[in-house]
Amino acid sequence: MKKSAILVAHGSPAEPLPQAATMQALAVRVAMWLPGWQIIGATLAQEGALEAALAKADKPFIYPFFMAEGWFTRTNLPRRLAAADHADLIQLAPFGTDPALIAMMAKAATSSPQSKGLLIAAHGSKVSKTSSDTTYEMVKQLERLGIGPIKAGFVEEAPFLADVARDMPDATCLPFFALRAGHVVQDIPQALEEAQFRGTLLPPIGEDIRTAQLIAAALDQAFWDQTQG
Repeated sequence: MKKSAILVAHGSPAEPLPQAATMQALAVRVAMWLPGWQIIGATLAQEGALEAALAKADKPFIYPFFMAEGWFTRTNLPRRLAAADHADLIQLAPFGTDPALIAMMAKAATSSPQSKGLLIAAHGSKVSKTSSDTTYEMVKQLERLGIGPIKAGFVEEAPFLADVARDMPDATCLPFFALRAGHVVQDIPQALEEAQFRGTLLPPIGEDIRTAQLIAAALDQAFWDQTQG
């Protein structure tokens, strides 16, 4: 049996192809760290993409390329898997909750030596607290590593990014997002411009060069846990 995994992101319903291509490219990079594995990238937004990936893979691990547990990882994705007769597959914890991400965030945060603090730009939600809870946990862990001053600002809930950015005009802003989509491309730059932010805006953490290795390590550990169990 060939070891396999499907990396699943939300994607963009309005424009599914660019993010689908991004996930396919990520799958190639992850596969470089896992010789002998079959790694497939897909998005929920691209019609039929997840189902096509499931048809190609033999009992794959499902890796949610999301920043937090929420409706998509707890309800939508399992529902899609069940509908395709794959409810028995092992689904890993989302990318944004991996403890290894803390060190990766710290390295990204210290990449701008002239920075005066770290501003984490995150999604947030008017409905669920899981997104903000995950973000605040990341803030707490980074503070323990000596990163600071550090604050979080959100796109969809208070404290809003523009309001926090006004108090940290020369900070490094690190988007706590998996993919470069609408919030990263439009909402975050607009909020920073509104706040007259003068600091450095980094790419979303999901684009970090170390992401593929982090995912590969999580998949390798999942396979080891499965064989030992």
